[in-house]
Order: sequence, then structure tokens, then C-alpha cells
Amino acid sequence: MVTNPEQPPIRVLLADDQRLLRHSLAIIIDTSPDLVVVGQAEDGIQAVEMARRLSPDIVLMDIRMPGQDGIVATKEISACPDLAGTRILVLSMFELDEYVYGALRAGASGFLLKDTEPDALIAAVRRTHAGESLFAPAILTRLIEHYVTTPPHRSPRRPAELTQREIEILTLVGRGLSNTEIAETLTISIKTVKTHISRLLSKLAARDRAQLVITAYDLGLVVPRT
Repeated sequence: MVTNPEQPPIRVLLADDQRLLRHSLAIIIDTSPDLVVVGQAEDGIQAVEMARRLSPDIVLMDIRMPGQDGIVATKEISACPDLAGTRILVLSMFELDEYVYGALRAGASGFLLKDTEPDALIAAVRRTHAGESLFAPAILTRLIEHYVTTPPHRSPRRPAELTQREIEILTLVGRGLSNTEIAETLTISIKTVKTHISRLLSKLAARDRAQLVITAYDLGLVVPRT
């Protein structure tokens, strides 16, 4: 990747109770000229304190930590007005760990598996910092379908502030379609899809695409498969 020497590096905070893992993550991240580790926390309480003090761009957050866990820490960081620009990536041992959905609910932008390849880790940090989704929509869809409980016969709710086209796009986002697939399905340009998604993020006060998928399920626009 070609980096811009005038662009400040992406500042990353590591939060994990395993010192060896933190050390390994720090080595991987610091090898990239456009990323830098600004701090390392060993539990949730320390992660929140360091986030408030350092204002990192990205927090790589473990879930299972002694004392305050990663879900509580994620919720506190996401609720802090001064950290509106900080995005959180959850580190999980399992793709369908029940704690991962809790973290997404708390405001995390997505998750990484702890066995993620170094190049994929760096790419995920960059993409998340750029406001993109860090994982394939289908993976997120499987996660939410596994953990969201939808009462039977619930009628979809349609927020009054959303247009019919925005409802259509939100539904397709919830089903895991990419921007290209949405454009093909609705016979519109990718640029138009991106414009609608930006408006959805603003209207629904969603942090990123992951939150849009959750909202689509919450509104009943997408029903989990049984």
C-alpha cells in the first residue's frame, strides 16, 4: 500500500488480557507505516480510561477479560461524545461467539477472529478507519440470524423519516447484499446506492454498515431464518 507521508498514521489501542497476544498484535500493526499502536490495556476499565485519554482511531477489543469485559468497555467508549470518531473492532475466538453480538449491540463496528492473518488484520483496521465494513456482509448476516430473536407474525416497522427507496436499500443491506448487488437488484448506479446508505447512516444515527444490518432486523425488515 502506498502511504501519504503527510497523512497521520491510524492510531490503534489494543485491549486484551493476554500480554503475549498484545505484544504480537503490536508487532504486526507497527510494521505498517500508516498504523501505530498508541497504548495497550489489559482489561475493560483500563481500555476505557486509555481511550478517553488517547482518543485512538481504532480500538482492538477483546471480549473476555477479567473485571470489566469488552462489551461494557465498548458500550462506554461508544457512548462518549469525545470519542465519536473512535471505532471498535472486537477480537473473538469464535465466529459465532454470543459475546460478539453483544459487542455489536454496544456499538462495535464489527469483529475479527483471533487467528486472522496479519495482512487481513491490517486491512481490516484500514477499512474500518475509512468507514467501510470490515467483514463480508454474509458473515454478519449469519451472526445476526443466529442471535436475533424475532417474535412470530411481527409486522415490519417503517420509520416515517425513511423514503420507500431507503427502506428497500436498508432491507437489502440487512440481507447481506454488497453495494454492487444492491445496484444490480434495484437497477441503479453504485454511486446512488452509496448516497442512500450515507443518508441511512445519518437518519438512523448508525455508526456503520454493521449497525444498519442490526436495524434492519430490529425493524422486522429482515427475518432470521429458522
